[in-house]
Amino acid sequence: MNENNTLAISLFSEILMADQLARSRLSKALPRGMELSHFSVLNHLAHVGLERTPAQLAKAFHVTRGAMTNTLSKLEMSGYIHIRPDWDDARRKMVAISPAGKQARDAAIAGIAPIISEVVTDLGADRVRSALPILRELRLKLEADS
Repeated sequence: MNENNTLAISLFSEILMADQLARSRLSKALPRGMELSHFSVLNHLAHVGLERTPAQLAKAFHVTRGAMTNTLSKLEMSGYIHIRPDWDDARRKMVAISPAGKQARDAAIAGIAPIISEVVTDLGADRVRSALPILRELRLKLEADS
């Protein structure tokens, strides 16, 4: 195996392990019954501040429409989102975060913020800041190739 292959395997092994560990720690800090996928959708909807279609959300999260429909169904049952027909095209639906969803998102952020802050403090803000452009470029490269 050449040096680039070894380096690539080491890089992706570290990323995948860090992802697994981060997901595990963050999941434990979320409010009872909330999954990381639920928080991600609520956070996205709160951040964009606009309604989205299920297809737009599936594309944004790189998941199937079926997986997104499952997540949205659970969020709707919890009262965290509102799903309504698209007034211009009745075949489509529009998804918006509800006031309860905003409260749940805020509670989730309150639970995970100390964990994330601790990691940044331990690693050092300058080191984290310097790693972000590389990680962002890697993400964009992987998105372009998919």
